[in-house]
Amino acid sequence: MQIKLLVEGGAMKPGPTLSQKLGPIGINVNQVIQRVNEATKDFGGLKVPIELEVNSSTKNFEVRVFSPPVSELLKKEAGIAKGSGIQKKMQVANISIEQIISIAKAKFQNLLCKDLKLAVKTVVGSCVSLGILIENKLASEIEKEIDSGKYDKEISQEKTETSVLKKTELKKYFTELKAKQDKLLEQEKAAKESELKAKEAESLEGAAENLKVTKPEEPKKK
Repeated sequence: MQIKLLVEGGAMKPGPTLSQKLGPIGINVNQVIQRVNEATKDFGGLKVPIELEVNSSTKNFEVRVFSPPVSELLKKEAGIAKGSGIQKKMQVANISIEQIISIAKAKFQNLLCKDLKLAVKTVVGSCVSLGILIENKLASEIEKEIDSGKYDKEISQEKTETSVLKKTELKKYFTELKAKQDKLLEQEKAAKESELKAKEAESLEGAAENLKVTKPEEPKKK
């Protein structure tokens, strides 16, 4: 029997899915968790795909660990917990082309790309959806630059190390950008709150108008 799971590296916990599948055939769930955590400890903080090969007759099992998804590797490389969610307005990190190449090399076998350049472009595509800048630019711009051959030298040399100076410059650029993004979001939030208050005031005014009681006319004297 095969069981496929996505677990947190080195920190798998008991869950109903595993208990329902292993309990009836007499496999010790805690023992499985211990083995999985030992096998995935090098991927701490990442979501890791694993596969359990279970022999229901002998009660033996094997743990196979697969490389984490590109998105997980990117989040670790960028030092973020999650992607943007509003990529057009908010970017969440700024990394180098060398970091992209490093991930592309690590995932090359799984990406089914014919060469490293295509693998790099695939990883860049994930940056688009996560809201991660590359070399101070939107990932969509970097895709075009890869097509134009701008990074052919770095890719052919398989450069994976980013200089301290470059990291500092990338961090400085993003710090300044984040301040601008945060300010813009605050302005939008304030505008929405102001609009909401105006609508509430208008609604209350309309309700008060409807509740007005017209004073009855006094009877005419004969």
